Amino acid sequence: MWQDLKEQIQNGNVKALARSISLVENEAEGYETLLQSLQATDSTAKIIGITGPPGAGKSTLVDQLIGLLVQAGKKVGVLCVDPSSPFNLGAVLGDRIRMSEWYTNPNVFIRSLATRGSMGGLNPKIIEITDLLKSALFDYILIETVGVGQSEIEIAGLADITVVVLVPEAGDEIQTMKAGLMEIADIFVVNKSDRPDAEMFVKNLRQMLAPAFSTHTEEPPILKTIASQKKGILELMDAIELLGERKVVNDKFYWLLAEKAYQLIKQKRMQGIDKETLKKEIEKLSVSDFNLYSFVTKKV
Repeated sequence: MWQDLKEQIQNGNVKALARSISLVENEAEGYETLLQSLQATDSTAKIIGITGPPGAGKSTLVDQLIGLLVQAGKKVGVLCVDPSSPFNLGAVLGDRIRMSEWYTNPNVFIRSLATRGSMGGLNPKIIEITDLLKSALFDYILIETVGVGQSEIEIAGLADITVVVLVPEAGDEIQTMKAGLMEIADIFVVNKSDRPDAEMFVKNLRQMLAPAFSTHTEEPPILKTIASQKKGILELMDAIELLGERKVVNDKFYWLLAEKAYQLIKQKRMQGIDKETLKKEIEKLSVSDFNLYSFVTKKV
């Protein structure tokens, strides 16, 4: 079964890819056999991470990038990591209305994934699912995160190029995420740049970044876009392609691989522990006598 799925995925069978993602997400018996067989796959797909605070226009930006890539004859895989319901762990924004025109396009594969309670804002199986897409015949894989807290940092461990999307009103978000942003952003995009104070925002962002980059380290480009009007998208795509050509194996590359290994090992250690089981066990206990810390200590 798994060998058949692997061959179908590598031959561009979208149904087999969708089924494999579901099997991996649900940890179907033997799914690791499929993943281990993908290790030797020579993929040329470029993985682009799109992250930033909610409301920055990430979905609209991704929609426009898909349009440019399809126009250039490229095959595109898209993973949209959405907030999940705390009750059933399904994706809250799974419909992806802004990208609806691409769902029937044979050169585009879109999959919405729920965070499923992951604290970092990424799907807990995002590494494995990304590798599945890499084994398919995609030229580009776009990953849009939910845009909360640590996901801005986690996405760097996954993507070849990380695009951080901000808006002119995002001053507070920059201060909160400052250290992580400077480390992981390959490109900054100031979207909705027709809004007041956009120029001042870009200037302040550049000043904030300057101390972090020496004369030997190139400062990430800061691009202005108005995604809803398709302005600045071509320049963004050019910057992505330029960075893709420059990417080299360096110390950061090995740190990112170590981050992936760390996340996968953590998942293994957490196997057998899930929220539903915990909920059932807690329900059996007396509420008045329940102590969260005693309960957790017994589980560790």
